[in-house]
Amino acid sequence: MSKVIVIGSGFGGLGAAIRLAARGHEVEIIEKRDKPGGRAYVYEINGFKFDGGPTVITAPFMFDDLWAAAGKRREDYVQFVACDPFYRIFDHNKKAFDYNGDEAFILDQIAKWNPADREGYQRFMATTKAIFEKGFVELADKPFLSFMDMLRVAPDLIRLQSYLSVYQYASKFVQNEFLRRCFSFHPLLIGGNPFDAPSIYAMIHYLEREWGIHYVLGGTGALVNAMVRLFEDIGGKLRLSTEVDEILVEGRRVTGVRLKDGSIERADHVVANADVGFVYEKLIDKRKQNLYTRTKMSLMRYSMSLFVIYFGTKKQYRDVGLAHHNIILGERYKGLLDDIFNKQQLAQDFSLYLHMPSLTDPSIAPEGCENFYVLSPVPHLGSGVDWTRAAKPYRDAIMQFLEDNYLPDLQANIIAEHYIDPLHFRNDLNSRMGSAFSVQPILTQSAWFRPHNRSEAFDNLYFVGAGTHPGAGLPGVLSSSIIAENLIGDAPNPHNVRVPQAKVEPVL
Repeated sequence: MSKVIVIGSGFGGLGAAIRLAARGHEVEIIEKRDKPGGRAYVYEINGFKFDGGPTVITAPFMFDDLWAAAGKRREDYVQFVACDPFYRIFDHNKKAFDYNGDEAFILDQIAKWNPADREGYQRFMATTKAIFEKGFVELADKPFLSFMDMLRVAPDLIRLQSYLSVYQYASKFVQNEFLRRCFSFHPLLIGGNPFDAPSIYAMIHYLEREWGIHYVLGGTGALVNAMVRLFEDIGGKLRLSTEVDEILVEGRRVTGVRLKDGSIERADHVVANADVGFVYEKLIDKRKQNLYTRTKMSLMRYSMSLFVIYFGTKKQYRDVGLAHHNIILGERYKGLLDDIFNKQQLAQDFSLYLHMPSLTDPSIAPEGCENFYVLSPVPHLGSGVDWTRAAKPYRDAIMQFLEDNYLPDLQANIIAEHYIDPLHFRNDLNSRMGSAFSVQPILTQSAWFRPHNRSEAFDNLYFVGAGTHPGAGLPGVLSSSIIAENLIGDAPNPHNVRVPQAKVEPVL
């Protein structure tokens, strides 16, 4: 059988490893950290479990599909629960807008802001369905390996007005400024600026409406552990606390990896769930890379980074008007995003995502306590911000804001806390520029223009995860794992034995 090494155990790496093991390959995941999950690392502090990264499950059928590919049932490994509302979005005056999968409910919410926008929202949703069918159902799990692949879909992308930004697209249908923000913030979930990200990402709103927002009982870490158990149940091997020092190359082929301890692991294929920029910059001898690849990677624009505070309180906050997922939008919107993405400067104000999972799942906090994480988008390390000095004041400003506006007496009640900044993304997650989502999703870095799922320089090196097509977010990285599976194909097998697969197609 063919030997496949997967570098990194994020969702893209785990997804690819499971699919390839199910198709008969001998698969080994090599993970730098002491736990699997990549950005979905779990921090355990004083009885609290804090999910380090993804908290929103938007395409549960993709996980069902993954388990089916291995001949198993997802429900036997991990449980999902639906969130309602999907999000509670606050304006700078703390007035809230809820939305879920019920159109009548959403229209009632819209009417509180601008009744005239109800009809515009319905037209907006009707058009995002077409964008979803093209951008997700048809193209998300198809590789763009040649420019002809791009030319074939260009007419459809033009017809769907992908040259407009998500904010511009939403603004065609919705007049109220706050509602425009509510229906255009989604690119931020995948590292994009709503004023730069092409309108094809408006399909995220449709995806949420169609299949809902879900939470994993036990936290996202429970989903990671379930995927590891599935992988090991079908014969896969996971090595933790093991770091790859170099991907070995001979001509146009990779032959395996050299580990930090000097040992060499040979492989027929290597799948990198590591940041694409980091792989070319640090893991492959530059003398063995062609000028085109080095130049292309040097010109890539990277997404913003994040400042995230994980905190647990000794009291519960059940009567302050918060939901499971909360988005707190500051008074500035375009100006703040311009500071983060374009001016590369750390602003004094911020917009926040406040996660309150213990509202749904008390098991992740001690009895009578509350579990939170608050996230603020910030510039990547290209900004020159010295986070060794800036982190503590920035943390203090966010916590004081929350205490003053949403969580009374917060800081006197904190009994567990940890925070991460762009240095964490660079040093611990090997993300170029300390970016939280790798390559920024703009039109000239989408599809064929994005780093390819199969390396342009090496025939048997593949990429999964946020930095390759189709991009960041759980549906995106799981789609990239399907692409890797299909590009590598079945393992050579003298007995022609194959694990049965089933594909769950979304019903539109």
